[in-house]
Amino acid sequence: MSRDYEIGMLWVEGALSYVEVLCAQSFLDAGHHVKLYHYKDVQNVPDGVELVHGDTVLKIDRFIQHGRTGSFALFSDVFRYHLLQQNDRMIWADLDAYCVKTFESETGHFFGWESKRHINGGVLGLPPDSDALGQMLEMTEDEYGIPEWASAEETARLQKLKDEGKPVHVGEMAWGVWGPHAVTHYLQKTGEAKYALPVEGLYPVGFRQRRQLMQPKLKDRVEAVVTPNTYSIHFYGRRVREFLSKRGGLPGEGSYMDMLLKKHQIDTDAAPVMSREEKAEMQATKEKSKPAKAKVKSAPVAAPVPRAVTGKGGENMTDLADRYGSDKGSTKHRYTELYHMLFHPYRGRKINFLEMGLLIGGPEHGIDKDRETTDVPSIRMWLEYFPKAHIHGLDVSDFSWFKHDRFTFHRCDMDVRTEITKAIEEISPAPTIVVDDASHASHHQQNAFLEIFPRLESGGLYVIEDLRWQPKPYEKPGITKTAALFRSWLDHREFQHSDPAIAAEFNALRGDISGCIVEPVRYQKGRKDQVAVIHKR
Repeated sequence: MSRDYEIGMLWVEGALSYVEVLCAQSFLDAGHHVKLYHYKDVQNVPDGVELVHGDTVLKIDRFIQHGRTGSFALFSDVFRYHLLQQNDRMIWADLDAYCVKTFESETGHFFGWESKRHINGGVLGLPPDSDALGQMLEMTEDEYGIPEWASAEETARLQKLKDEGKPVHVGEMAWGVWGPHAVTHYLQKTGEAKYALPVEGLYPVGFRQRRQLMQPKLKDRVEAVVTPNTYSIHFYGRRVREFLSKRGGLPGEGSYMDMLLKKHQIDTDAAPVMSREEKAEMQATKEKSKPAKAKVKSAPVAAPVPRAVTGKGGENMTDLADRYGSDKGSTKHRYTELYHMLFHPYRGRKINFLEMGLLIGGPEHGIDKDRETTDVPSIRMWLEYFPKAHIHGLDVSDFSWFKHDRFTFHRCDMDVRTEITKAIEEISPAPTIVVDDASHASHHQQNAFLEIFPRLESGGLYVIEDLRWQPKPYEKPGITKTAALFRSWLDHREFQHSDPAIAAEFNALRGDISGCIVEPVRYQKGRKDQVAVIHKR
């Protein structure tokens, strides 16, 4: 069933014109809760819009801007991807998207075709575990990366410049490289483009027809393309404001936009559209009162790590992950790079292997535990990687339909420790390797460790994934995060926890731990802790 969605918007700083005020108000009037994220002071925000500082989503030391236009669109692209990854009941909307009717989605996917070739991200809803979203986030980590979809000629040109030490910054690339081009490419690559609404859904008035919105004689053309299936109309804000500023600052009397302004009772005098000259004059006045700042040119960063390619050693674990569609491989988390080094000595052994959490989604993402499950990508990977091992899978959802003579499924609720105990007692002999990729809630991770690690084979490895993300539906307020828990052991050889009883249980296991590593996201220093590996004596 469709759920209620919040609307997330961004305005870095400054005054909203009546175009943005109209769009924000339209979502309020459609019944949505609207959050406007900002980094500096903003003005003319409609009553009812919740103002939220952008640092709550993405802390930054500078704003990425497009070199030719100076637009913040590139930063806005990055921001929306992080926002969606952190919220599972959020739909992003540019402040030039007008809401015709309430947004709704059964899957969390909400976006649409702008033309026959492009899906626009001006309105974008994606579930946090979307493969396309994960790949877009990885893409935006490298400001000098070469787009996957670039032509062979363009790829060769960009690579040549990079090899010469003169990589091209994303701000100097074509408009939309991190926006519509990336959205279209990755949604098609992952198959999620199937959820895209037709053009009439979100972009019935195209970029080239945008002026029709402000011309009274062409109002009927707009009304002809806005149908009962239309959720939103895109105003193409910067270009529309430029058009308005050259014509007295207001749309034509009786135009479609004029009709909408009157419908939502927008005071155009209170939030005028300013020309570039007026904005520049206002900005110059502000700058006079600020101390001068030296401009710092960004230094080129190292080339991105290439995706896994089969070499002399043949197909390794990362290759298998990518082939089976597991997010543990090069397309997202890159866990398999670490696992291949750690697990390779066990590859030819007849071991018991346990993985908790078999498919993205479930109650941690607001999806019923009795959902229909259709694949087990990592289980398929483990079965091939460990040809002699027996693979055990544990999950709150039902995967008993998957049959293999070396696979056993255990259904278990991680919220109930006795169910975890029962599941691990059914595994004999004791598992040699355990991978926790379940809900990622801190107490679930800790419950599992306390019940399973004592039963792990001597010399075995216990892995806990996704330490940086905990699901809001499950996470207990005030609980010590699992990453911090193991960091305390690394720093002091003593587990420190907000619950003394839990701390005592963990400290009782210290004698069985011979070593522990906690690795950051993509193994890059300075990033958040992402995966822990604990070795048993």
